[in-house]
Amino acid sequence: MTEVSINPDVPPSGTGCAECLTAQGWWVHLRRCAACGHVGCCDSSPGQHATGHYRETGHPVMQSFEPGEDWFWDFPTESPTDGPALAEPSAHPEDQPAPGPAGAVPADWQDKIHR
Repeated sequence: MTEVSINPDVPPSGTGCAECLTAQGWWVHLRRCAACGHVGCCDSSPGQHATGHYRETGHPVMQSFEPGEDWFWDFPTESPTDGPALAEPSAHPEDQPAPGPAGAVPADWQDKIHR
């Protein structure tokens, strides 16, 4: 892993998936780019925007952006990895539902996720 893979000083881009919010979509769980702070949705989500961000930028490491989770993922090796504490906040607000955002998740969301 290179030094630019993780920048612990960059805050997250927001409290939800940037692309889903723009397109009025929804997510299952959120992931945060450890290099630039971009918040995207997980691979179970319809948009799979965290992986899309990796493919577009080459930023190889992301961290869970879920309350109570602090694990990192290395895309090139497709395996967990270690990382430092990142700039706060370390997760979306606890009162924000997962899946989310509130009001955008379809009633049959479990039928629409990637497994």
